[in-house]
Amino acid sequence: MPLGFLLPVALALGLGLLLPACGGGSSPGGPTPPTTTPVARAPVTVVVFYDEDGDGQADAAEVVRLPGVEVVIGDATARTAAGGGAVVQAPLGAQSVALRTDSVPAYYQRPSPVAVSVPTSVEVLVPVTLPIGDLRRNVYMAFGDSITAGEGSSDGTGYRNRLDQRLIAHLGTSEVVNAGRPGTQTDEGADRVVRNLGIFRPAFTLINYGTNDWNTPQCQAGPPCDTIDEMRELIDRVQDFGSLPVLSTIVPVNTALQPAERNDWVRAQNDNLRQLARAEGVPVADPARLFFAESNLPSLFADAVHPNDAGYELIARAFFEAITGPRSASAASFGFTRP
Repeated sequence: MPLGFLLPVALALGLGLLLPACGGGSSPGGPTPPTTTPVARAPVTVVVFYDEDGDGQADAAEVVRLPGVEVVIGDATARTAAGGGAVVQAPLGAQSVALRTDSVPAYYQRPSPVAVSVPTSVEVLVPVTLPIGDLRRNVYMAFGDSITAGEGSSDGTGYRNRLDQRLIAHLGTSEVVNAGRPGTQTDEGADRVVRNLGIFRPAFTLINYGTNDWNTPQCQAGPPCDTIDEMRELIDRVQDFGSLPVLSTIVPVNTALQPAERNDWVRAQNDNLRQLARAEGVPVADPARLFFAESNLPSLFADAVHPNDAGYELIARAFFEAITGPRSASAASFGFTRP
């Protein structure tokens, strides 16, 4: 073969072999992705506690810890577990520890972000406070009628002891006190609440009223009757005293012993109560939703209107969720429509 023919072929082959090396890093599989350097991190232990005296220190007597709160350090987050602690894989360097607002229970106030230098072996304590002045810390006044008093329950405490046990297990301490008076209506509650607040001086006031309002001809004619105006007055008096109200929906009745239209009235009245709570900025405990979700409603009652132990357990659960659940869940309950 002539030499003049072989030389161009060889040159072409040589160039073909060199082209991949001179083509800017391309490969048969496509461009090589850029390399990134992982962010250096270290674990930071954070504990969220209720700072009862507001001094920023976790004193020996301050035992309440808040589970379920989302902790944020830089771009890293973690949620506190039982005991109020979370381990956050935080970026190294000067950082700040903050709490996500909608994960904090209703009424608890977040602090300014807490500075931390990562890595650290020191447990970071983040305080939260409640706007209750000199009222009794961790005291919950159960306020209402015979359902609050506990009629129909096997131990006579209704939902109160059941709620107390839940709060102690979750937060570390609790005292639920009884301010239930059988046979009373909402207007009587508005009249006597200030006296009971003065006796117990509770941090929280748990309001469950309205069941007996059905017995007035005006209310049977249709809601809202006077229930909503009286409940608004009751809430305002609790807030004026400095206590933190939690409003319960009206518990339905046993339709095996009561007319079905009474529960229609309960549903309509509860819609009004949820709207009132939203307007007043008050968290809602919603036992009615839990009762109506049960397939056998009469099985939750000891008689026509008083729950049995199973029913009181649902009321305790509803108040527990309203007190300890994230602020976002309380806000959602404001807009809940009838089941």
